Amino acid sequence: MAPTYERPAAPIPNALPGAGMGPPGTAGSASAADLAWSSFVRDPNLRTVINHALAQNRTVRQAIANVVAARAQYRVQRAAQLPSIDASLGVTASSQFFGLPGQPTVSATYYQASAGLSAWEIDLFGRLKSLSDAKLQQYLATAETARAARVTLIAETATAYLTLAADRSRLAVAQETMASGKRTMDLTEQLVGGGTSNRTDFYQAETIYQQARADVAALTTAIAQDHDALDLLAGGPVDDSLLPPALPDQLDWFTDVPVGMSSAVLLGRPDVLAAEHQLIAANANIGAARAAFFPQLELTATGGIASAALAALFTGPAFIYTLAPSLIVPLFHGGANIANLDAAWAQKAALVAAYELAIQTSFREVADALALRATIQEQLAAQTALVDASQKAFELAQARYKAGVDTFLTTLVAERSLYTAKDSFLATQLAALANRVELYRALGGGA
Repeated sequence: MAPTYERPAAPIPNALPGAGMGPPGTAGSASAADLAWSSFVRDPNLRTVINHALAQNRTVRQAIANVVAARAQYRVQRAAQLPSIDASLGVTASSQFFGLPGQPTVSATYYQASAGLSAWEIDLFGRLKSLSDAKLQQYLATAETARAARVTLIAETATAYLTLAADRSRLAVAQETMASGKRTMDLTEQLVGGGTSNRTDFYQAETIYQQARADVAALTTAIAQDHDALDLLAGGPVDDSLLPPALPDQLDWFTDVPVGMSSAVLLGRPDVLAAEHQLIAANANIGAARAAFFPQLELTATGGIASAALAALFTGPAFIYTLAPSLIVPLFHGGANIANLDAAWAQKAALVAAYELAIQTSFREVADALALRATIQEQLAAQTALVDASQKAFELAQARYKAGVDTFLTTLVAERSLYTAKDSFLATQLAALANRVELYRALGGGA
């Protein structure tokens, strides 16, 4: 009775945008789903943290429990297709008193052992089969949701680890700038005392120092919060020895993610597969709603033995049986069956939209990640050159100020530019590493 399922056409382009513009070896027929996370993550400390998270994170535990519950519900529904046979052993005692003079009371005791089934529905039109298929697809959807939770946890843990590393790198830069600002303040103080500078230069130097001091305090707080976030994801405290001291220079904590060219790779994402299983379940529910319009054949049957003496129950010829088939034909249910069928069709239409939205969302996430990957190396090169140029400009301005050639304002501007350039470079490094993590997640990387 269920309609033949046909996968809806994906409402996205056939090719991923810019998939062939990444690093060499990342395009082709390979799929991120074939890349195990332990191969994707190269840093051994991060692998240890992720292993802890997968074992202890409460969200993943909840998802696994949901899978077990969904599987049990499927087994319960599947069992409805089979007859339920029960055995019984009973004693019936009766006493009759007629109330007539000289008539004794008549008493009797019967012993009975039997086995049988009650109201077993013979699935003529596939109603129970459709309900069982729906539960199976819901179970599979729950399993894919659990897999999506694992992939998301891996990505979130890696991102939190990167954020902590970036904030520690930024803290080192802020501390270095604060120390440099203190040295500059001391220098200008000496020059003011010697009469070769004025108090304005000292106060200008202090602005750099105080700004870096405030940043050190803010970043110290951010690092503590980053550690708390990582502990929550890991499901328990993460040992300090596993925490990153800073961002890596070579950005080699993660393997390049294979992307491929066809957008069909997105159909294998766990969340997309979960949406499709829910859609197939809704399709099966239509079959169950259709079957409700047709007769139901139920069978009740028992067989056993009975005797007036317990000792003769299993020895004497006392076989008894009952056989009671019944045919239930729906005549008038106040439009309930029609309403159930309409609701089943509407639910399927809603889940078609949800499935298509899941595909569109995945395409957008992958497209955004690929857009950043296409330019991130150029951004890193530009930021590296900017830091080098800012460092040289600061050193030159500082030397010219000490020689009395330039005003302190030039040195101040150069030092601020260097501080900003270093901070921007670290942000770009973080973006480059986080981009690989996001590609792994968006492409449904292997959990």
